[in-house]
Amino acid sequence: MTVALNKAEILHRAHGFVKDYADASYEMGDAQNFIRGLCDVFGFSNKRLINFEQRVKKLDGARGRIDGFYPGKLLIEMKSRGENLDAAYQQATDYLPGLKDAELPDYILVSDFEHLHLYHRGTASPPLRHKLGDFSQHIDDYLFLAGFEPQAQADQIAVNEHAARKIAELHDAMRSGGYTGLDLERYLVRLVFCLFAEDTGIFESRGDFGRYLRQHSREDGSDLDGAMQNLFDTLNRSHATRPKNLPYELQGFPYINGSVFDGRLAVCHFDSTARKILLDCAETFDWAQISPAIFGSLFQAVIHHDDEGVTRKSTKRRELGAHYTSETNILRVIGPLFLDALKAQFNDARRSKTKLGALLHKLRKLTFLDPACGCGNFLVIAYREIRRLELDAMEALQDIERQAKTVTGTLDAKAFEFIQCDVHQCHGIEIEASAAHIATVALWLTDHQENQRASRVLGGNFNRLPLDKKANIVCANALTTDWASVLLPELCDYVIGNPPFVGKKEQTPDQKACFQPVVEALHGSGVLDFVAAWYVKAARYVKANRQASANTRCAFVSTNSITQGEQVGVLWGWMLAQGMKIQFAHRTFQWSNDAKGVGHVGALGVA
Repeated sequence: MTVALNKAEILHRAHGFVKDYADASYEMGDAQNFIRGLCDVFGFSNKRLINFEQRVKKLDGARGRIDGFYPGKLLIEMKSRGENLDAAYQQATDYLPGLKDAELPDYILVSDFEHLHLYHRGTASPPLRHKLGDFSQHIDDYLFLAGFEPQAQADQIAVNEHAARKIAELHDAMRSGGYTGLDLERYLVRLVFCLFAEDTGIFESRGDFGRYLRQHSREDGSDLDGAMQNLFDTLNRSHATRPKNLPYELQGFPYINGSVFDGRLAVCHFDSTARKILLDCAETFDWAQISPAIFGSLFQAVIHHDDEGVTRKSTKRRELGAHYTSETNILRVIGPLFLDALKAQFNDARRSKTKLGALLHKLRKLTFLDPACGCGNFLVIAYREIRRLELDAMEALQDIERQAKTVTGTLDAKAFEFIQCDVHQCHGIEIEASAAHIATVALWLTDHQENQRASRVLGGNFNRLPLDKKANIVCANALTTDWASVLLPELCDYVIGNPPFVGKKEQTPDQKACFQPVVEALHGSGVLDFVAAWYVKAARYVKANRQASANTRCAFVSTNSITQGEQVGVLWGWMLAQGMKIQFAHRTFQWSNDAKGVGHVGALGVA
């Protein structure tokens, strides 16, 4: 039996659950009551839906017992406080072969009472890891237990689509007045930055941008550009260099720096329709809901088209052969390349100050190069994940110090001095100036969101304004550019990305002119797809790194054609001869991303 609860009641029950089990620690004595308490949070009967200690035959023939099992929905494995939860997860997965297909759970939860790790089976997403005390903060991730999951997913899709429509409407309104080209794209980026800043605390108070627009521009939009250009100029000036007679309505806006608002754009002649759309964006939509991981994809659907309409794929983007990558597909690459190992290192280090210190030192020195970065999706996700690991390590250090009675409560503001991972660790090459600019901004937005997360976890208010570091995104052709000029190979840890997918027959004359010099040393190179050039350049880059006594590893998403037929002998014969080794490969999966289009691709890691 399930009792229908609203989210407010679920949150109320969640707080009680955390309080009741704050001191629980023993698997044998507390596990079943813990599971019963979890069931009660979401209003379903543990007697009718949960099987305790269900016997199951494991793959090796041995017998096991599942601590708590909700067939088809959730498998729970409990451990005593302090035990290894990665080992608990492995134990849980060992039970799966002994279950019927209809019983296989969508989720696996492992816990030592203090920590909870929630895995969503069938996806490449990393597990949700948090403390019991933070359970209510992550309640949305558990709403599938109350039957809310399909609606929650639908709501998130709707939010993303709504944001894309908002940007598209604004783009079209500006473009209809004759405002086009790079200035239009940069103007849009600045506007979206302001919308995001208003809803996420970058600006002093929520609603500042909307009030400024409404109160300091005419309804016909005739003076809106002047108001916006004055705001952009203010955001680009330090307080020391602002005019003494700066209008009052601009004085409260912060100094952003970071080149987002650098340079004056051509005049845009707004009309009443464009003003109304911009006001609607500011006043009726919460831009804090948008993940920077899809920031580039939203812009791709809007600004990269040539008289085709915003709902169709861009001619310009198709000619460049680029595809925007979803978070799930990105994790298929960065997980086995480096993220899984870093998470395992954290789990091993979480109770040792020395080991945590070594992990933090490692995280802060990591560097990433995406030589086909587009709007920055790969770099955004990679950066977000190392920031979260850094915060996890900081929190673990805090726990160690608290247990040693050397610190009480939350860390003070000085704790933020130890958050040192920053966007300058990210490097990229992108052929389009607008996409390169968007990638830079998307990384700053990610940085701000992770600063907010750190503020919630450590206490206080942490931000990095003015922006004094930026990602090194170079606007250039990756095939004609020496990657070492962007990031020296001996300083690069990981090369990642989603190079363009273009078959050998579909290459344009310009693409062939860039492609052929890269692959001419490979006998029979005429059969190779365009993406092969990135593998060749990566191999040369890695080889130069080895000569510098370093070890760069690479992984790309690419069409599965390079591992089939006549291309195999040409490309991989040469790659292996250069000393490259395949570190991992992901089986072919259907392309599914935040933009339009579907293909069949795979992921390969080499070193």
